[in-house]
Amino acid sequence: MFTEIGSSPHDLVADLESRTCAYLREAIPRGEYVAWLAYLDRDASTIVAGVGVQLRRKLPFPRRRADGAAEVGAGREGIVLNVYTEPPHRRSGIARRLMHEILAWAKSVELESLVLHAAPDGRPLYEALGFAATNEMRFTGDLATWQTREKGSR
Repeated sequence: MFTEIGSSPHDLVADLESRTCAYLREAIPRGEYVAWLAYLDRDASTIVAGVGVQLRRKLPFPRRRADGAAEVGAGREGIVLNVYTEPPHRRSGIARRLMHEILAWAKSVELESLVLHAAPDGRPLYEALGFAATNEMRFTGDLATWQTREKGSR
């Protein structure tokens, strides 16, 4: 998936896969990561799409309920990750069905928020499901080499 969207060169795939497997071996039993897989009715051994949710806690925050009332949220949030459908099965409703499963699950476990980072091709689906762009920003520098720069210095 990361190679396909251009965020990972081919030479990092093996290392990324290894580290991801190590993370999942720990996170799944702890309940920090849950996933859904889709397969064709005629062949349950062939996965054609998948999606995961990483659970995280944030500081309590003020939020509005659907009825408009304000309350303090405890900070239970899920981040939708690794949404991927094999190319021959795209535009067939599989990703939508998986997202419906996630939304139903998020409601059932009483998550207070659900976020994701959308690739351009996925934006129309996510917007149709009620996701909206927010004011989040991401530091794109190299934290390992970051230094304080005094005003006026170069």
